[in-house]
Amino acid sequence: MSRHPRQALRKLLHIAARPMKSDRGRGGIVVHAYRGYGTAHEVYLMGRVFHQPSLGLPLAEGTLARDVADVVRRGVRWGVGEAAVTLRLNGSTLTVTTDRDGYYDARMRLDTPLPLDHSWHHADLDVHVDGAHTVSERAEIYVPPPTVDLAVISDIDDTVMYTGVANKLKMAYRLFLEKADRRTAFPGVAAFYQALFDGTDGQRRRPMLYVSRGPWSIYEILEAFFQRNRIPVGPILFLREWGLTLQRPWPRKASDHKVMVIERMLALYDTLPFVLIGDSGQEDPETYARLVHDHPGRIRAIYIRDVDHSAARKADIARLAEEVDAHDCTLLLADSSLGMAEHAFRHGLISADGLAAVRHSPD
Repeated sequence: MSRHPRQALRKLLHIAARPMKSDRGRGGIVVHAYRGYGTAHEVYLMGRVFHQPSLGLPLAEGTLARDVADVVRRGVRWGVGEAAVTLRLNGSTLTVTTDRDGYYDARMRLDTPLPLDHSWHHADLDVHVDGAHTVSERAEIYVPPPTVDLAVISDIDDTVMYTGVANKLKMAYRLFLEKADRRTAFPGVAAFYQALFDGTDGQRRRPMLYVSRGPWSIYEILEAFFQRNRIPVGPILFLREWGLTLQRPWPRKASDHKVMVIERMLALYDTLPFVLIGDSGQEDPETYARLVHDHPGRIRAIYIRDVDHSAARKADIARLAEEVDAHDCTLLLADSSLGMAEHAFRHGLISADGLAAVRHSPD
């Protein structure tokens, strides 16, 4: 049975309004810090600086009217270019400048290595606009433990969830309004990804990095999706609305963006092998095969969810599987999370308990 449409719409509205809550209705400069990632010696942080209008009305927090007003404010805010964002982490400091759309993308080398007794760390951010301090914020950063043995990079749309990431209305509808038997996540995804995160002994805490061709503006909705489906969290790296210029007025192609992100990860985690997960409906098999060729020995396995089902596409992917096999990598085209998990178990990537969890996941 589906949840009451009014309740679902109310929750969706509240999530859409969430980014506006930090200013308490006063407006002005705000900074949204997305989850970062890195090692004990260097980290990457991304986010965006906005100028947003004040509320203008004495509306109580938590009410429908307040959420509607905050969603309207969200629609008319704008990115702040040339803002100075200063990051402080474990005694190190770095200042970067936002681009014309308000985005910052910081690579921060650390003078003192981060402690390795926990994986999540917090950086302090201070934003200056026109030389004046405007706002402070904290950013979460994931650093894998020294015992980590593998990194995982996964596409989201048509790989973790059914089509819709690039279409905000469709995604919102599927996340909050569809009936329970029309699942937004593919069956077994949460259990399989948890098994990959845990590793063969349950203690690996592997980096789980997600790449999407959707825009940064759906970040909060995707967070809700991951929480609702109990999928291990990680930095979510997007494509759209990033660093656009008059010389390059359109976002990068999805495949180019994915290559850029994965190559950055390969360089950052230069001692780790990788597992790449994608789908057959886009260019993931070709993109991943190219990465195997360019970075021999670094890609342990490629899992492709079969969403195309055409004989011609299957033949194309079979040829790519033969190519990557020559580089000591396996490419598996699978129609289910269980098929991927069975292969991962046979090749020592997940535990027997992890496989059993996928096998017993609801259909």
